[in-house]
Amino acid sequence: MRVIGLSSGTSIDGIDVAAADLELTGDLLRMTPLGHRTVPYSPHLRRTIGEALPPAPTTMETVCRIDTLAGQEFAAAAARGAAELTGDTAELVASHGQTLFHWVEEGRTAGSLQLGQPAWISERTGLPVVADLRAADVAAGGQGAPLASVLDVLLLHDRPAPAAALNLGGIANVTVARGDAPETAFDTGPGNALLDAAASRVTDGREHADTGGRWAASGNVADHVLRHLLSDPYYQRAPPKTTGKERFHAGYLADAIGGSDITAADLMATLTELTAVTVADALRPHGVGEVLASGGGTRNPVLMRRLADRLRPARLIPTDDIGLDSDAKEAYLFALLGFLTWNGLSGSLPGCTGARRAPVAGSITPGTAPLRLPAPHPTFPTRMRIDDARH
Repeated sequence: MRVIGLSSGTSIDGIDVAAADLELTGDLLRMTPLGHRTVPYSPHLRRTIGEALPPAPTTMETVCRIDTLAGQEFAAAAARGAAELTGDTAELVASHGQTLFHWVEEGRTAGSLQLGQPAWISERTGLPVVADLRAADVAAGGQGAPLASVLDVLLLHDRPAPAAALNLGGIANVTVARGDAPETAFDTGPGNALLDAAASRVTDGREHADTGGRWAASGNVADHVLRHLLSDPYYQRAPPKTTGKERFHAGYLADAIGGSDITAADLMATLTELTAVTVADALRPHGVGEVLASGGGTRNPVLMRRLADRLRPARLIPTDDIGLDSDAKEAYLFALLGFLTWNGLSGSLPGCTGARRAPVAGSITPGTAPLRLPAPHPTFPTRMRIDDARH
């Protein structure tokens, strides 16, 4: 089946679109990546989403507008992906939508809100759409995250155990595979979230990221600020655990800096070190030998160098090296989750999310043709092969 995956992370930098040809035979899943695109949000929608994120107050009118406008922009991105990446041969769209709030109380997820009305995607493409991919796991007692563990466990299957997969989005999350032992997965803390907030702060909103790590490269770590940041109790909590921008946001950063006269470059260097330290500290107890890294943070050479130093002797390997573009991994993940739902298979791993059971993920919005689902596949995949579309 050819599936379009749509994703927009906590960095709100645009809609990632990936197309994959997926085939499941027994317990072997074959994925042929067909390419990906990043479609920027319109400036108005990006600004509207940013202004509505916690801890800012918002209105139901704004929520409705975001749900509709994001749905329309996701629909345009899906149509473009179907045309450019599959020659309009796609059969299904899986959309994660845009996370607006991840409701965590006393260490447990009570709810998670993603907007981007799937009816707009279905209407624009004519294809069925799988969306609302976190709710079933949350209802089953899970954290609703990290959903990446489904793909990560498959990617790690043939790697020397123990090994880990790391996603460096706005929030950093890891999956650890330990051979015969159960897998575990959790959010380690901020990936790029505080770096992005700092970039906006020091440039008065002209920039939204430390592109290429150029600020951090010219600065020095402020040890007193780093110690204060590392005192956040989230880092001491045991997994499974999850977090988001409702915790690590611009206001959090402002409070952490306080009256410090830290320079912009030193602030970026310190926040880069925070991500490297918290990821490495989270993985150290598991004794991993290698870490497969993906996400926007892999394009920051300073962050990757600091991570590599902190993770040694474990090797840090971009997923590009195993055939999966690190910029598009989450979009491919959602294509996979949509495919699993279509075939009656679960979309999360209880050992990674903390759920009581492994529910089928999401809800399905029919396309223009009558909705006809296949018989459920009898076996959940345990192995994965990534094929090259050129061969």
